Amino acid sequence: MDDETRARRAACTDTFLGNGLGRPRDLLATIDPDAGDDVYGDGGAVTTLERHIAELLGKPAAVFLPSGTMAQGATLRVHADRRGVRTVLWHPYCHLDQHEGQAHQRLHQLTGRAVGEAERLLTLDDLTGTAEPFAALLLELPQRDLGGQLPEWDDLVAQTDWARGRGAAVHLDGARIWEASAGYARTPAEIAALFDTVYVSFYKGVGALPGCCVAGSEEDVAQVREWRSRLGGTLYALWPQASSALSLVDAALAEMPARMAHALAIAAALDAIPEVHVVPGPPQTPMMHLLLSTTEEGFRARAARLAEETGLWVWPRPFTTGDPRVVRVELSVGRATLRHEPAAIAEIIGGLCA
Repeated sequence: MDDETRARRAACTDTFLGNGLGRPRDLLATIDPDAGDDVYGDGGAVTTLERHIAELLGKPAAVFLPSGTMAQGATLRVHADRRGVRTVLWHPYCHLDQHEGQAHQRLHQLTGRAVGEAERLLTLDDLTGTAEPFAALLLELPQRDLGGQLPEWDDLVAQTDWARGRGAAVHLDGARIWEASAGYARTPAEIAALFDTVYVSFYKGVGALPGCCVAGSEEDVAQVREWRSRLGGTLYALWPQASSALSLVDAALAEMPARMAHALAIAAALDAIPEVHVVPGPPQTPMMHLLLSTTEEGFRARAARLAEETGLWVWPRPFTTGDPRVVRVELSVGRATLRHEPAAIAEIIGGLCA
């Protein structure tokens, strides 16, 4: 984000994107001033959060880490080291492959093998066509780059069963497991029960300060905890981030059904606008991608004008597509979205295409 865009955002007073503008003062207010402090990740709010997440996910143990990049690479390394195999199967849009500078390979000597096709969900048929041994299957729920899609529950069970039948671990990229819970109408523990290890994020759907947890068996979590230290993630004090997560996670999870209903209502309102196409339609979780019939330049100009004239912050720039007349944006439905009526959101989005 350039300085001009940053200044425009700072001047805005409202948004319907996710959990809001995320001002520092608002995030600081999520830290309990009476929170117990930790020492190098031991005790206080950190231990309380780890126990709470383990209970929420129905796992024996959990460990807090400062970033998902650190957490998932370390977890997959633990599975690979135990099995003596370096290959991990994942969808072509896997976050580790797309957005982490190949850290899995350069730091942990893991080989990621993309299975299936990028523009659709992974299927059991894709997996059964894989002959080489692998240490773990990584699944992302929901699949963010496909607009928050979820596999059918029976398909998910079949895929995890297949991987375990091959002697592999099954790991969940559950950065948005809270949203997946709403989409499946199942508890996070019901989803997590299909997986050996689960990564969850606190700054995305929850809206807390950055940080995450990995939950799993006592043995797996103990090894991830050691890798946290080796990778420089065991800071002297982690309690502010942990306290922020503790203050928000339960409320965010309880709100997910309302967010799901709001996402469906927004999509229904957008169906009346021919210049907007919702992916997937209807949404399967409290998020969606929108394909807009406009150019990148036109969208950016209208978004900037909206911010300057009304104080409403929307996407400063869209993602481009293969068609120069169509752009894409991602709408995550959060606390801020709930404050805006679906019809009003649809009208504003339609105006970005005008």
